[in-house]
Amino acid sequence: MQECVFCNIISKKTPAEFVYENERVVAFRDINPQAPVHILIVPRKHIATTNDVGEADKDLIGEMILVAKQIAQQEGVADSGYRLVMNCNENSGQEIYHLHLHLLGGRRMTWPPG
Repeated sequence: MQECVFCNIISKKTPAEFVYENERVVAFRDINPQAPVHILIVPRKHIATTNDVGEADKDLIGEMILVAKQIAQQEGVADSGYRLVMNCNENSGQEIYHLHLHLLGGRRMTWPPG
């Protein structure tokens, strides 16, 4: 099994620019931003994909959304608008198999997303 990049960031073995952390969730700036604001909200618990989310994780997923809302306000994009994206598996574009929520903002988003 390959070592998880996000687990290494969470444990601070790999550096990242953290913007938020608590006992269950961390958030840090994406190293390849697709918008002026591109932050990843990641649970400390390793869950590979949304397909692996269980009933016991529903509060954690809700917390990730609330953290995203707080960060959007902190980053100044809450009023102008932002996008939340959670990819699942290869065809969606998921590259790191540790559940994460993308917060994108600071520019006008297009639809469909691609």
